Amino acid sequence: MSDVVVKPGVAAPAKTASGQDVSILSIFLEFLFIGATSFGGGVVAYLRDGLVDKRGWVSDQETNMAVLVGDTLRGYLGAITALIAICLPGGLLMFGVGIAYHQSGDNPLVTAALKGVAAAAIGLILATTIKLGKKSLAHVYDLVFVALTVYGVDRLHQSVPRVLVVVGIIAILWYRPRKTKETAQ
Repeated sequence: MSDVVVKPGVAAPAKTASGQDVSILSIFLEFLFIGATSFGGGVVAYLRDGLVDKRGWVSDQETNMAVLVGDTLRGYLGAITALIAICLPGGLLMFGVGIAYHQSGDNPLVTAALKGVAAAAIGLILATTIKLGKKSLAHVYDLVFVALTVYGVDRLHQSVPRVLVVVGIIAILWYRPRKTKETAQ
C-alpha cells in the first residue's frame, strides 16, 4: 500500500520507465534546462537526451510526445509546468533582444545581424517542420492545431509564446488519455 497522499484534482506521481516518482519541480527544472539549451532548434534531440537517456522518464517511443511527458508524470499540472518551462528561456531571451533592439534598432549593423538570424531561424524551423511533420501529423486534428497556431500568430497578431501556450494547452487536453468504459470496470 502506498503512503502517497493525493489532493483531489491533482494527479498522483506516475512511475517512470525507471520506476521513480517525479515531482513538479523536477519536471519544471528539466524542461527549463532543455528550453534554455536548445533555443533556436534541436529541441527534439535535447528532449530525447534529457528525458530518455539521462532521466529514464519515458521510453524512446514516447519521445515524440515529449510535451505530454508532464501530463503522463503528474497530470495537467505537470503538462502545464513542462510547457511553461520549455518556453520560458526562449521567451526571456526574445524579451531581452526586444529591449536591446528598441535601444539600438536604428544601427544598420544590428538590423543586418537580425535579418541574418531571422533567415537562419526560418531555415531551421522549416527543416524541423518537414522532418517532424512527416512523423507527427498523423490525424486531421494535428493539422487543426497547426492552423490555429498560424492563424493566432499571423492573423490575430498574437505573440508566439502566447499562441504556443494556448494551443499547447488545448492540444494537451484534446489528446489527454481518457478512461474507457472497459478500463473503468
